Amino acid sequence: MEYNLATCTTEAVKLLKELIGIASVSRDETQAADCLQQYIQKQGISTERKGNNVWCLSPNFDASKPTLLLNSHIDTVKPVQGWQRNPFNAMQEGDYLYGLGSNDAGASVVCLLQAFMQLCRNNQSYNLIYLASCEEEVSGKNGIESVLPLLPPISVALVGEPTEMHPAIAEKGLMVIDVTAHGKSGHAARNEGENAIYKALEDIEWFRDYRFPKESSLLGPVKMSVTIVNAGTQHNVVPDRCTFTVDIRSNECYSNQEIFEEIKQHIKSEATARSFRLSSSRIAPNHPIIKQAIALGRVPFGSPTLSDQALMPFPSFKMGPGNSSRSHTADEYIRISEMEEAISLYLSLLDGLNIE
Repeated sequence: MEYNLATCTTEAVKLLKELIGIASVSRDETQAADCLQQYIQKQGISTERKGNNVWCLSPNFDASKPTLLLNSHIDTVKPVQGWQRNPFNAMQEGDYLYGLGSNDAGASVVCLLQAFMQLCRNNQSYNLIYLASCEEEVSGKNGIESVLPLLPPISVALVGEPTEMHPAIAEKGLMVIDVTAHGKSGHAARNEGENAIYKALEDIEWFRDYRFPKESSLLGPVKMSVTIVNAGTQHNVVPDRCTFTVDIRSNECYSNQEIFEEIKQHIKSEATARSFRLSSSRIAPNHPIIKQAIALGRVPFGSPTLSDQALMPFPSFKMGPGNSSRSHTADEYIRISEMEEAISLYLSLLDGLNIE
């Protein structure tokens, strides 16, 4: 395929600057979705939309072909303390482009779009869908989860997240559980009541020390962290209730439901899972798209951070410009050279690829 990488990069940077200039915190992405949709339509490409999710299909979509989904998200977290620049004003300083969402995941949004438009110029052995989704940062139900039922069947997905353009072929899932230990109130000055804090401590120690036997070669063990504890009303009352919250990062060896059932067998307190929907994901390392990435010098790895992959019931992997360590930080940035490399690698990875 012949294409002008410099022009593609210039277009991507221009669009990213526009998107940075539009506040698009999760659940408030309407203007960003409008901007992106208008840009795509100006390129002569028909779009579809649900809420603040925007997508388009490759021309001459053929249901007999497998379909590759290119996805990234337009929403951002709220700006943290410590910004020395205006987070909603794209500022370019040499190779660096500063702004909220530049790294996570605006650069992926615009680079994947440039790749999509170039790939559609040639007849591929697969269909393409480009989807810019919303509410990723909050795993919202109005994001990609609401769109997937509207799309044709997907064979594999490439999710744009900052991975330094290496393929994250496995990703930890997330489950949050709320635990309540029950006791009996009494006066702290007398030998009365049953202290719910002491009961909770036994289970908290179990969460700290327990190790699930199955470990992943890419993601390691299931990780459980007690992150919030609440109990008591005043110093002289023995608390009859102690609640705590556990953050659980699952590997692909267990479903969230299986982990929850195992937990209930070991603790004495009452446990409730907020959701089982954010599962761990993995794509086979010998999948054609991953083998091609390896041939291009990319190194597969396992990612501890969550993305919309958790909501995809088909093979998927993360690969995008930028570095995950910059995400959700003050003075977030992307390098223009990283965007140029991303577009080039996306095209080298996907043009002419047989994904079956």
